[in-house]
Amino acid sequence: MEFFKGNTVGIDLGTTFSSLAQVDEEGEPRPIPNEDDEIETASVILLAESKHVIVGPNRSRAAMEDPENVVERIKRQMGVVNYKRTFDGHEITPEFISSLILRKLKQDAEKHIGPIANAVVTVPYYFNDTRRKATQDAGKIAGFNVIDIINEPTAAALTYAWHRGELGHKSTNDGKPRRVLIYDLGGGTFDCTVVQYTGNHFKVISTDGDVKLGGVDWNDRIVDYVCKQFQEKHGIDPKEDGRALQILRNDSDIAKIALSSRENTTITCRFHGKSLSVPLSRELFEQLTRDLLQRTSDTAEFVVEQADLQFSDLDAIVLVGGSTLMPQVPAMLKNLTGITPYVSEGLNPHTAVACGAAIHAAILEAKFNPQGQLASRVQKLLENVHQEDVNSHGLGIVATDPSKGVVVNHIMIPRNTTLPFSISRTFKTNKPNQERITIQVLEGDAPDPQANSLLGKCRITNLPPNLPQGTPVEVTYSFDKSGRISVSAREKAGNTEAAIEVERRGTLSETEVEEFSQLADEYSIE
Repeated sequence: MEFFKGNTVGIDLGTTFSSLAQVDEEGEPRPIPNEDDEIETASVILLAESKHVIVGPNRSRAAMEDPENVVERIKRQMGVVNYKRTFDGHEITPEFISSLILRKLKQDAEKHIGPIANAVVTVPYYFNDTRRKATQDAGKIAGFNVIDIINEPTAAALTYAWHRGELGHKSTNDGKPRRVLIYDLGGGTFDCTVVQYTGNHFKVISTDGDVKLGGVDWNDRIVDYVCKQFQEKHGIDPKEDGRALQILRNDSDIAKIALSSRENTTITCRFHGKSLSVPLSRELFEQLTRDLLQRTSDTAEFVVEQADLQFSDLDAIVLVGGSTLMPQVPAMLKNLTGITPYVSEGLNPHTAVACGAAIHAAILEAKFNPQGQLASRVQKLLENVHQEDVNSHGLGIVATDPSKGVVVNHIMIPRNTTLPFSISRTFKTNKPNQERITIQVLEGDAPDPQANSLLGKCRITNLPPNLPQGTPVEVTYSFDKSGRISVSAREKAGNTEAAIEVERRGTLSETEVEEFSQLADEYSIE
């Protein structure tokens, strides 16, 4: 692992807000404020004019802009091949757009701490390999040496352990391992993860989530409700106009936040010279979004069940993400588990993930860059912290089910398997006189191969002649701690072998990453 000269930071690249943090010389993970002295930057981009963009504009400014110039919720498009926008005569991708947010964070933070070179960037646990690579590419385009990608719940668990004064010590305060449920409901993604830890050993036991479930979906329910009322009153739908929808989304977000501290609010909608004031109570808002909350509840139950635990086995429930500030979230969790979620002024749901990423970055620096900028006592505290992760998606192989004669995704490494892990299975050739064997490596848990992502292929060619049908082929899958996947296959009759290392594949080539990096250098970011 190579570190470049400069500061090392952790970054939470969020759907609605992003933040950057660093572990200081006292061992404290601290969010670094932006130029407006705020610890979060809105993940909204205004494509203002040639060679100029505005990142994180205030709500009023964004709401009044031409919707064609506004890009938001870009995190949901990471790894999507067919998402394209045109700006300044260039087709720009989610990686490039996300890099503008990252560049803004870097630009503002360097005014406080000096040059930044290395970064750990967070992703939802449920991001697949393509989305992770897209995030890594965005970091490179932004000018960071991305030393690692860390899962958001793991980062939050590190912050929780640090907050309790347990991080880096040989054991927790009472000497027993702790089990915590990280409930991470952000602006656009949701993860639920069970982590077991002592002071210097962190192990993810199980995880699940949804990359398209977050606070913006609660906002959209308000939008839908207001538009329905407007249609019933005036016979026209404000959602038909991009600018009206932009303003209504903004007002709905404000209303959602207001209902976290009071019982009632009002949204005024204006469209085509007509207006309507729509009252909204907290009770009604919770009714409108009950199914969304239920989805998170079901996931929490599933994750604890997958960990082979009962809710009573948990030591704490840790809330992460700004959307957990909605009163319905802790109330649901208390009702579901019997445990009051952990709340403390020192553990900010908005920045817990960024701070955890900074801690992870400091741990890596302590281990792999001992000449770095960490004070010696902080380095000593962190260098013995070890982490174990699980895979969030199964790894499978395309095979024929002999009992049904249909092609299926045969799972080799199930999700929630502790890494590193290696397994071998023996399969059989499908027909006589096969000249080659192709191993198709899938990511995903669906039985239908077409419903999963193809990560790569391993081919054995020049097989011995006259191989009978049913010749055994041994296939080995290996998944290391860093997320690298290797696959080997051996045809047992003639011992012909082949092997590949599946490289993380994004939607951009290395050449495209470099070209976008050069393009980004040409832009001024406000």
